[in-house]
Amino acid sequence: MRTVPRGLLHLGVAAILLWLLWPERFTVNMPSAIGGWFRSAPTTDSIRNRIRLPDGFSIALYASGLTDARMLRFTEAGDLLVSLPRSGRIILLERDRDEDGRPDGRRDLLTGLNRPHGLDLHEGWLYIAETSALGRVRFDQKAGNVSGGFERLARLPVGGQHWTRSVRLGPDGWVYVSVGSSCNACREEDPRRAALLRFRPDGTARQIYATGLRNTVGFDWHPLQNELYGADNGRDFLGDDFPPCELNRIEHGKFYGWPYANGDKAPDPGLGAGNQDEVRESVPPVHNFGAHTAPLGLSFLHGNGLPPGYQGAALAALHGSWNRTEKAGYEVVSLHFDATGKITERKFATGFERDEEVIGRPVDVAEGPDGAIYISDDYGGNIYRVSYRKTLKP
Repeated sequence: MRTVPRGLLHLGVAAILLWLLWPERFTVNMPSAIGGWFRSAPTTDSIRNRIRLPDGFSIALYASGLTDARMLRFTEAGDLLVSLPRSGRIILLERDRDEDGRPDGRRDLLTGLNRPHGLDLHEGWLYIAETSALGRVRFDQKAGNVSGGFERLARLPVGGQHWTRSVRLGPDGWVYVSVGSSCNACREEDPRRAALLRFRPDGTARQIYATGLRNTVGFDWHPLQNELYGADNGRDFLGDDFPPCELNRIEHGKFYGWPYANGDKAPDPGLGAGNQDEVRESVPPVHNFGAHTAPLGLSFLHGNGLPPGYQGAALAALHGSWNRTEKAGYEVVSLHFDATGKITERKFATGFERDEEVIGRPVDVAEGPDGAIYISDDYGGNIYRVSYRKTLKP
């Protein structure tokens, strides 16, 4: 019989207490199975019937049976690395040499890690963000093999509500690591929480790059301007439609509002009073996602095989709400930047939730060397492949 993880048990107890104390604002509306337990892979027909994409795009199941599949990173050889935090593993999906639409094989690359989440590659190293540390291991991208031991470079704060850690190598050569808040809304004692950190590649010279970021799981640099953008999850328990989740343009030394301000400098009802200076000085988001939609993975597109308007656009995976009367999110959206800086959000892959029934929760998006887009789903344990074929007008 499967036991309930201690963290989920604590979350359930807290949910009951909050519902009793604050029922008018506290709503729990979760998918029917946490983390895809007991779910089978969707059929080709069910995917085609459910998932809707822009004209010219098509979707297929690339890999299944990957319980808790989270962050994705492609190697130079075209293999796909996937983090599986619950089992402490990083797996490698071998590139599709025979072009049958599936990996040619899969194998554990690393095991025994402490809830590994974020992944990135740099100068012969595979960087991994565990919940408790930033680490790296020697990795041969052509052979798809690691060598030597896993080296933990820097400790990260542990415990609390947000356990995921994401890592990306920036164009400036620094290693960036996001650390979420320990709570829904509180004053943090550790300045490394609700912040974006950066390190030298060897883990030294730690800096707190930006603060007031409640839980910025996905972040990436615009391919032309090299500006850093991050998708931040807004706080809970303020109703169905507030506050928005955020897309922030993240700059060094800036403060982005949490826990004193939500959205565009709206004072938090619990912590805004008496902190007017922090509210006033906070940097507002450059774009609002829907409340409680939970944007996680964020990736800018680079390929030339995409239709006009998608080069330089970003894809954001909306993991989906739990603190809302009616579900929202459970989709992938595209973000389009015009010359004036205006950002337009469009639907990209929808149908993972329909009429309150959930078949998937998108986590990360990655552009493959084949020009396709790959989406991880930690609810069903699947990875989807979205390809584009130019359609001819009659």
